[in-house]
Amino acid sequence: MTFTDLEVAYLRSQPIARFATVGAEEQPDAVPVAVEFDGSVFWVGGTGEAVLATRKMRNVRAGRRKVALIFDDVVSFDPFIVRVLRVYGVADGPVERTGMVGPGYFLRITPTVSWSWNLDGEPEPAGENWYEARRTVH
Repeated sequence: MTFTDLEVAYLRSQPIARFATVGAEEQPDAVPVAVEFDGSVFWVGGTGEAVLATRKMRNVRAGRRKVALIFDDVVSFDPFIVRVLRVYGVADGPVERTGMVGPGYFLRITPTVSWSWNLDGEPEPAGENWYEARRTVH
């Protein structure tokens, strides 16, 4: 299964995501990153040699390849409207390539499971309900 057209449109509209890797002490590390989605995999990285020394690169290079990405935004507070797409995946790399920020070193993230909520931007359901999630195994 792959991402729906609505999910792809949302992913391409959100150039910033929160990216989590697992550190040496099994401590999750989350940072905001620029993300490129090519229709099947995600690319996270940057230009220059310094990106190779970042914690995200070190964690993946050390073999801790399970990662997560969160794309989200608040459309409105009144009424409360949020949109979210969460991706679990496996990272490879770094790969030398030209990305959206120019030539550099990037991690290739292959999605394994994703969840999306309310990508069409509807107000939160009243009462005890919450947005229904769409779960996809990739």
